[in-house]
Amino acid sequence: MARPLRQLDDEVLQRPFNKSQFIRLMAYLKPYRRDVLLALLVMIAATVASLGSPYLMSRAVGMLTDGRFDGIWLILLGMAALSLLGAAFTRVRVRLMDYAGRKALATLREDLFAHVQSLSFSFFDTHSAGKILVRVMNDVDALNDLFTNGIVDVLINSLTVVLLLVIMLAVNWRLTLIGLCILPVLLFLMFRFKRVMSRNWQFVRAKRSNMNGYLHEALSGMRVTQLFVREEENAQTFEGANDEIRTGWMRAIRYNAGFWSALDVTGMLGTVLVYYFGVRSMGQGLQLEDLLLVIWYLNRIWMPLNMLSNFYNSLLTASASMERIFDIMDEQPKVRDTQGARRMPQISGQVTFEDVTFAYHKDKVVLRNINLDIKPGQTVALVGETGAGKTTIVNLISRFYDVTGGAVRIDGHDIREVTLDSLRSQMSVMQQDSFTFSGTILDNIRYGRLDATTEEVIAAARAVGADEFISQMPKGYDTVVSERGSSLSTGQKQLVSLARALLNDPRILILDEATSSVDTHTEMLIQKALAVLLRGRTSFVIAHRLSTIRNADVILVMEDGRIVEQGNHEQLINLPGGRYRALCEAQVRFMQS
Repeated sequence: MARPLRQLDDEVLQRPFNKSQFIRLMAYLKPYRRDVLLALLVMIAATVASLGSPYLMSRAVGMLTDGRFDGIWLILLGMAALSLLGAAFTRVRVRLMDYAGRKALATLREDLFAHVQSLSFSFFDTHSAGKILVRVMNDVDALNDLFTNGIVDVLINSLTVVLLLVIMLAVNWRLTLIGLCILPVLLFLMFRFKRVMSRNWQFVRAKRSNMNGYLHEALSGMRVTQLFVREEENAQTFEGANDEIRTGWMRAIRYNAGFWSALDVTGMLGTVLVYYFGVRSMGQGLQLEDLLLVIWYLNRIWMPLNMLSNFYNSLLTASASMERIFDIMDEQPKVRDTQGARRMPQISGQVTFEDVTFAYHKDKVVLRNINLDIKPGQTVALVGETGAGKTTIVNLISRFYDVTGGAVRIDGHDIREVTLDSLRSQMSVMQQDSFTFSGTILDNIRYGRLDATTEEVIAAARAVGADEFISQMPKGYDTVVSERGSSLSTGQKQLVSLARALLNDPRILILDEATSSVDTHTEMLIQKALAVLLRGRTSFVIAHRLSTIRNADVILVMEDGRIVEQGNHEQLINLPGGRYRALCEAQVRFMQS
């Protein structure tokens, strides 16, 4: 049985028109205003050409009715020329607006992606990747019609309606008013049906966006899905999402078919009325060519009116996408360069915590009154139970988050007063979740330093013991690995990430559980490399294995957001009743069991 998709909230289908956001959106078309203006002028010419053909045909009918054949070929040639010109102008207009609209959308998408990259970790803590993906792709695509057609079309359709009414009233105002008597009914149908149709199509888009977000989540967690044998449940959820799209699509199609049928019937009623009263007036001065011209133009006027009503609903739909896009664009990074921030000079690696307090949320304090003074070149190991605050400390050093109270200083500089790029460029961080990007192993190691030579990449890999397994791969360093490194073992991914971190030759090195998931042989390789690599660098190592931390210069024992013990291995292991000693004894008992 299919299950409805509950993982993601439905998108809001429409929003009230927001003038300020619309003006802000149209600013993306400003660099292409010459193309837009030219497209408008070309479309005006195309509209005049398209309206000229029925007029010439009505004159030709009048000449044939009167038995005059002289000049008929000239009129026919004129009609052909106007048709060709109209087609050519329309083609030019489509090319101009597609170019301007697509360039504007590309710029908007690039700005949105660049802004997302500038946001702090706290934003990604509360926003799923699937939802962000929907904003960057689906919501920007939803503005396509507004950029490529809507802006010019609404002006052209308005002009077309005005020109048609002027010509029809000039030819025969009585027949024109008779034909337009059904206009209130048509307008009611247009706005009534269009609003319902728009809501149904937007329902389809919203469900499709939700399914895309769920699909991203399902594919990212495929290993967990298969591990817990959740394939059938996930397939049912996906089937439910797919059924919602199919049901919404069929409902929208039914309304769409009903609308066009009602429009055709109502429009035909107007045409019948004009025929009826027109034929009765034929002997009272009304010419056949004028009757035909009014009828032809009457049939032409419904389409631009329909397009104008469609633009209104499209504008409401676009307003929802605009609001979602600009909600993210207006999201300010919680961690950013302060006004007047200066570049961090070359550092030696002294790290000082001055009465640091930190909370992810106001009601949940994670670190309390942390004071540290780490000398350049020292290796600091952080130990403690999960949730004690170890990762938070190293995140504050990298300024992924800003302290709630106190200050973090590097070489005496408050890190909030220097630029982020100058701070982080002198650090390397290997986090617990080793991420591997799609591409070659060479590119993955060189990810943080694109100007590094192949020799430097190989040297970094050798230093951490990664060269051994890389050299045995089919194409060595040019071997292509997939996203998240599914073709590599967990230990191999950690070695690649460690090589990436060390390639920068950082003054401060942070290793967050760098040996948490490696086998004994790989751990020995890393331990051997660390003895050389950590020398001369200020290093912060988070680890649970005694073999990783016992040689650290300073060991910090964390508990409930506080440093409860501090010292080297010998000092802490000999501390009676100490927490570090208890942790070591527990690990030894575990290894012996």
